[in-house]
Order: sequence, then structure tokens, then C-alpha cells
Amino acid sequence: MKGKNSKPHFHVTAGLIWKNGKVLIAKRPKGSHLEGLWEFPGGKQEKGESLRHCLEREITEELGIEIKAGKLFLPVKHEYDYKVISLHTFNCTLLTGEPKALQGQEIRWVDPARLCEFEFPPPDMLVVKAICQSSSEANASNRRVCVRLSKFLLEA
Repeated sequence: MKGKNSKPHFHVTAGLIWKNGKVLIAKRPKGSHLEGLWEFPGGKQEKGESLRHCLEREITEELGIEIKAGKLFLPVKHEYDYKVISLHTFNCTLLTGEPKALQGQEIRWVDPARLCEFEFPPPDMLVVKAICQSSSEANASNRRVCVRLSKFLLEA
């Protein structure tokens, strides 16, 4: 129950939509809250809607594509001066279509290593850091495998 001075709390979803090793990001359009900042596509949960359904609906509305919301990647809670949001970020599978900016936003496919070159809102920045850390760990693991393979091939 909300007290007299409590802030409204919104549940927001975001999708990590991957294609050829790149993730899709969108720039918030002029006139919108946090305009000009980049984000992972998604939106606010409606009453009675599951988080996954919310994300799938929002992606279709914003980008004209169908996705399957998969595993929860990272939940983040952030408090602004006037509201609280819980950002639920999911790894997604692109099912059909090619993303189009249907709501005036700019969209880009970005290599995970370049995400730090874009300005994101605070909750999304935590997701960016987690992606970069995952990417770095995966790259380190891949390098170890490549070194082992090259040693094996040299010995053969």
C-alpha cells in the first residue's frame, strides 16, 4: 500500500535482441522522458500482464517485429526523484521481421564492446555493465579455447 508521500512504482521491461553478435538499442525520441538517451527496447507493464508478454507486445508496437522473451538477464530497481522503476531485462530471440523505428526513435545494432560509447539512463547502464562483463568473460574463455586448440593443432 502506498503512503501519502510514496512514489509511484512502475515495472518496465527491456529486451536484449541479438543478431550476428550485435544487440539492438534505441534512442529515446524528442519530447519523451529521458529524450536523447539510448535504451534497450521495451516498455511499461500493463495491469494483469506478465512481464514476458509485456515485452513481446511492446517490441511489436515499437519495432514491428516478433520476439520470444527468454531468460531474465538482469532485474534492476532504480529510484528517480518522482518515481521508482523496476527494470526487467530479458534475453530475446528474434522470430520474424526486421526492426523498424515505428515511434520516431533511432535504432542501431551495436557490438557489445561499443555499448559504453552511448549514453544510457542509470538502470540501463547497469545492464550495459553486465553485458560488457559477460562479453569480456566469454571473450577470455574463447581465447583460452583458441590457445588450447592452436597448441593441439601445432602438436598434431
